[in-house]
This record gives sequence, structure tokens and C-alpha cells, in this order.
Amino acid sequence: MEQPKQAQAARREAFESLAMPHAVRLRACARRWFRHEATADDAVQETFLRAYRTFDAFEPGTNARAWLFTILYSVCANEHARARSHAATSLEDVTEELLYRSEQFAPRAALPEPTGTEVERALGALPEPFKSALTFVDVEELSYEEAASALGCPVGTLRSRLSRGRKALAEKLAHLAPRTRTAS
Repeated sequence: MEQPKQAQAARREAFESLAMPHAVRLRACARRWFRHEATADDAVQETFLRAYRTFDAFEPGTNARAWLFTILYSVCANEHARARSHAATSLEDVTEELLYRSEQFAPRAALPEPTGTEVERALGALPEPFKSALTFVDVEELSYEEAASALGCPVGTLRSRLSRGRKALAEKLAHLAPRTRTAS
């Protein structure tokens, strides 16, 4: 049954006021994961589409940002799985797939950095489970419970990933720390 135009307009306005303030942070997060601007934009667009379709299930008063990041993570995970499982059957398909992957997973330095910081580059170079955990908790400031829910893992697993990810990040950034000399 089709909703009256006024109800549709009110629903769209409520969705936009709740979701759109998070667009910039969702896009930045997607760019960290994909390292390819067009793919990141597609992922954010798909996130908003899925969120709008399921907006009636959103519980008012809960964290909209965590809800949107949960959807974004699902979209990104699905896209990575699709890219890995895509079977090329001809030389043309192989060439197209290699070009797609080289663009999608281009080295971080080949793209303009959102912040240009060493930390951003080091975070982007971490393995996926650590990068996602650190992005949700340390960058996007989701609670442990919200981040664990978005990643589909127990809080204990999230804490482990955070610990290991922070250690790996510190190792990647060790060259930035001032060196101290020990007395001889």
C-alpha cells in the first residue's frame, strides 16, 4: 500500500535530518577502507539507500551514527567479498578485473589524503580487523558495545583487536617519536 505524499515527505525529512549530518564521516571512513574515491562514494550511497529502506525499523533515541556505521560496514564487507569472488572468464574480463582492483586498492600515497597525516597513512596500512576496530572506536568515537555490534563481534574480540591494532599502529609510527639518548 502506497503512503500518502505527506507521510512520505515527513518520513524523508525525518530520515535526512537524522542521517545526513553523518555523511562526511561515513565517506571518510569508506575512503579509509577502499582507498578509492568512487568506490567509497558508491558504498556511502548504498548505505543511505539501505538505511532509508529500513528506516521504519530504526529505534528513535538510539545512536543513529552507530546504526549507519553498522550498515556501512556491511556494505563494505559485501563489496570486498564480491570483488574477491568475482571470477574472470576471458582475457578481457581479467584485464578489466586487474584495472578495477588496481584502482580500488591503489597505494594510499596515490590519492589525496583527507588529512595528510602520518597517522592516517599508518592506520590505512593496518590489516582490516584492526583498522575497522580503531576507526570505529578511536576515530569515530563509538562505544565498545556499538563498535562490536557494528563489526558483528563480541566486545572482548573488539578489545583484543583494539589492543593489537594500537600496538601495530604505534610500531608503524615509532619513527615519529623523539629518540632519547641513554647516558654512557
